[in-house]
Amino acid sequence: MEYFTAGYVGLFFASFLSATILPLSSEGILLLMLTQGYDPTLCLLVASIGNSLGGLTNYALGLLGNPNWLKRIGISHMKIRSFEHRIHTYGYWLAFFSWVPFIGDPLSVALGYFRVSFWRFFGLMVLGKVLRYAVLIWILGL
Repeated sequence: MEYFTAGYVGLFFASFLSATILPLSSEGILLLMLTQGYDPTLCLLVASIGNSLGGLTNYALGLLGNPNWLKRIGISHMKIRSFEHRIHTYGYWLAFFSWVPFIGDPLSVALGYFRVSFWRFFGLMVLGKVLRYAVLIWILGL
C-alpha cells in the first residue's frame, strides 16, 4: 500500500505502524505530504493521533508481560528489580521520549510492563509525539 496516495488515512496508518516495532518512518510520509500541499494542521493532528495510538499499543503489550518470561530468557530477579526501580524513578518522564527511533518503542513496552501510571505515561507520550511532528512542520516553514 502506498501511504502517500492514501492521503490522510495513509498518514494515520503509517504513523500508527511506525510507533510499533515495525521499521517504518512516518516523518518521511508527513514531509512528503506537506511538500505536496496537504494541510499542515490536519497532518499534525492525524500523524499525532496515529502515532499516539501506536504508542498506547506498545504500552498495552507491556501490560501483558509476565516476569516469568524474562526469567526464562536468563534475566535474573535482581536485574528485573533494578530495571523496575529505574523505571519507577524516571518512568513517566521516559514516556516523553517514546518518539525517539529505536528506543522509544521498547521504552513504551517497558513502561507498560512495570505498570507506570497510565495517565502520566499518556500525557507525556502524546506531548513528545506532537512536539516532534510540530518541529518538523516548523522546520519546513509551514
